[in-house]
Amino acid sequence: MEVTTTTTSSTHHYFSIFTNYPLISAFTAFTIAQFIKLFTSWYRERRWDLKQLLGSGGMPSSHSSTVTALAVAIGLQEGFGGSHFAIALILASVVMYDATGVRLHAGRQAEVLNQIVFELPAEHPLAESRPLRELLGHTPPQVIAGGMLGSVTAVSGYLFTRIATS
Repeated sequence: MEVTTTTTSSTHHYFSIFTNYPLISAFTAFTIAQFIKLFTSWYRERRWDLKQLLGSGGMPSSHSSTVTALAVAIGLQEGFGGSHFAIALILASVVMYDATGVRLHAGRQAEVLNQIVFELPAEHPLAESRPLRELLGHTPPQVIAGGMLGSVTAVSGYLFTRIATS
């Protein structure tokens, strides 16, 4: 009889991931950001680019929206004074700083290197090399937009669950 209880409890434990509000907020913010990128890409280039659904870079930053939604959701659920929120806030800060720092500059360097390789003579061994990815990081407005999207997503989800459970 005790084995059945453990199995039932264990099964319930695995399904609790589908009711994990911070996790759902983070995934929702990521998904919304990626779909927005699809439309901002179309607006800018007047063509649909389905790679935007999975790619990095662009408006808004899906990395920023994901980690911001996670941090805000943890803060709303467990309190902004707790250690879980502190960890999520530091994670969000590092990810957002990296997006506008190292990754942005790596993308700009890739752009310059691609231009150099493009101008090489055809007989040069590197002339046929595959171009480097240029859209790696984000500008500060893209990161801010991602952060705002993540915050709105987490707060909306919180209010929705509060209303739905009352």
